[in-house]
Amino acid sequence: MLQQVVNGIIIGSLYALIAVGLTMVYGILRILHIAHAAVFVSGAYLGLLVYTYTQSLILALILAAVGCSIFGWLIQRFLYTPLLTEARIVPLIASVGLFILCEDLFRLLGGPYIRAFKVDLWFDKLIFFDTVVTAHQCLIVIGTAACLVSVYFLINRTKLGLAWQATAQDMDTAKAMGINIKQVINFNFIIASSIAAIAGVLTAINYNSVLPTMGSVPAYKMFAIVVLGGLGSIPGTIAAGLIIGMAETIMSAYFGFIMPRDAIAFSAMILILIFRPQGLFGKGV
Repeated sequence: MLQQVVNGIIIGSLYALIAVGLTMVYGILRILHIAHAAVFVSGAYLGLLVYTYTQSLILALILAAVGCSIFGWLIQRFLYTPLLTEARIVPLIASVGLFILCEDLFRLLGGPYIRAFKVDLWFDKLIFFDTVVTAHQCLIVIGTAACLVSVYFLINRTKLGLAWQATAQDMDTAKAMGINIKQVINFNFIIASSIAAIAGVLTAINYNSVLPTMGSVPAYKMFAIVVLGGLGSIPGTIAAGLIIGMAETIMSAYFGFIMPRDAIAFSAMILILIFRPQGLFGKGV
C-alpha cells in the first residue's frame, strides 16, 4: 500500500506540474489553453535533443524551458491576442486546432515511433520500509517542488506577482491603475510554458519515452484537474493533481480490473464535484 501511495504522489506531481500552467493562463485571460499540451510535448522533444548531444540533464531542462517559453509567447502573441475580443469558444477552438497541428508536426519531424529518454542520474534509489523510490522519482519530486515553490514566491512575494493577481481579478481596473497588462500576460505565458517544458522532460524521463501523441492524455486530463481544483486556483490545481494521481494509482492497483486507469481518474473527479461543484479551492489565483 505504501508503495502505491508513493507512486501516486509521483504521478500526481507530474499532473500538477502539467496543469498549473493551464491554470496560470486561465487565471489571466480566461482561456482554456489546450495547446499547452503541445508545449509540454515540445519540451520533451527539446530536452531529448539537448541531452542526446550534451549528456547534461541540467542543460536539457534549461534549454527546453527557454525554447518552450518562446513557443508559448508566440502562441499568445499570434494566436490568442487577436482573438481576445471574440467569444471564449473561438480561442478554445483555435487552441485545439493548434494542438492537433502540432501533433502532426511532431510526427513528421520526430518520427511516428517512440524514442527512448534514458537518463543516468548521479544518485541512487531510496529504500524505506520495503518501499522503493527510484532515482527518477526523486528527480520528479525535487523538480516539481522547485517549480511550485518558485511560482508561489513569484506570485506572493514580487511586484510582478501582485500585478498578476490584480490582473486576474479585474483586468480593466488593473490597467486603469497603471499596470502594464501586456507585460503581465507575456510573463504569464513565458513562465507557464517553461513549467510545461520541465514537466515534459520529467514525464519523458519517468516513462523513458518520447512520442508525438504523448500530449493527448494530458490535454484532457489537465482540463479535468483545473476544473476540479477550481478554475484559476493554483493551490487547487496542485491539490487536484495529487488527488487524481493518488486515486488512479491506488484504485487501478486494487480495482483495475473494473475500469481503465483514466476512467478511475474521471470518476474521482465527478464524485468530488458532486459534493463541491465550485472545485476544491474555488476560483482565484
